[in-house]
Amino acid sequence: MSPNTCWLCKIFRAEENGISSKVCLEEVIQWSQSFEKLITSKYGPMIYKTYLKTEHSDENIEFWLACEAYKKITSQRKRISMARKLFTSYIQPQAPNEINIDSPARKAIIRNIQEPTQSCFDEAQRIIYMHMERDSYPRFLESKFYQKLKYSLQTNGNNSTV
Repeated sequence: MSPNTCWLCKIFRAEENGISSKVCLEEVIQWSQSFEKLITSKYGPMIYKTYLKTEHSDENIEFWLACEAYKKITSQRKRISMARKLFTSYIQPQAPNEINIDSPARKAIIRNIQEPTQSCFDEAQRIIYMHMERDSYPRFLESKFYQKLKYSLQTNGNNSTV
């Protein structure tokens, strides 16, 4: 069994992860309308992340979601701690989950990391959002992964809202 099949199987086994029994056809169809609808829906980010793992690019959605959580931090002490974690995991060269951002964005974060603001990762997050929207999102919509999920909901009549 290929690694891709493994991920595909997991998403459809309600007894393992509970997703396929909770997501509804209406939500899944809305994902095809825009990347924004996918990323802001209840189950979209989780399912999209599972797909991105098949492409070995799940660090993008992980970083984007971590930035969303980071922006909600109100404590300066917690913000500093989280900023350092984001930096060491995603930004610094050779980071374990290094994201693909340009040099000016990386340098700006390096300059601001000692006293991080709520918005210090905004530019990097914007770049990653654009990468996902332009590159992996269209492939996601065309993938067997998405098509199988949509088909299984259509044939099972699961079109009620969650």
